[in-house]
Amino acid sequence: MTTKIFVNLPVKDLNQSVEFFTKLGFSFNAQFTDETATCMIVSDDIFVMLLTHDKFKTFTPKEICDATKSTEVLVCLSSDSREQVDEMVRKAVAAGGSTYNEPQDHGFMYAHGFQDLDSHIWELVYMEPSAINQG
Repeated sequence: MTTKIFVNLPVKDLNQSVEFFTKLGFSFNAQFTDETATCMIVSDDIFVMLLTHDKFKTFTPKEICDATKSTEVLVCLSSDSREQVDEMVRKAVAAGGSTYNEPQDHGFMYAHGFQDLDSHIWELVYMEPSAINQG
């Protein structure tokens, strides 16, 4: 059985977050969606649960991090090309997100990212296939 990952992120406005990520090309699983949460599908094995603050608080005794001031997590997704990295960042900014740094070109690896509407950082990385397959 393949291990799946479910990243849980608190969001201030669930509807706005769904609209934002829809503009980036993501879809959602209606079975795990209500007025307090939604399941964003990243791939067959990766899902992001976007949860209202009240819903998120039911899963942890800790305070929710203010992502505009502190970083609680960096979500990094692989991409198929440098162009795909740049396109996703462009879509995120057009949908109301922002960038937090300049693209990083390390030759064998290219990375850039964006902040979503709640200031969560999403990194996107493309690695040359020859760099991945080296032992």
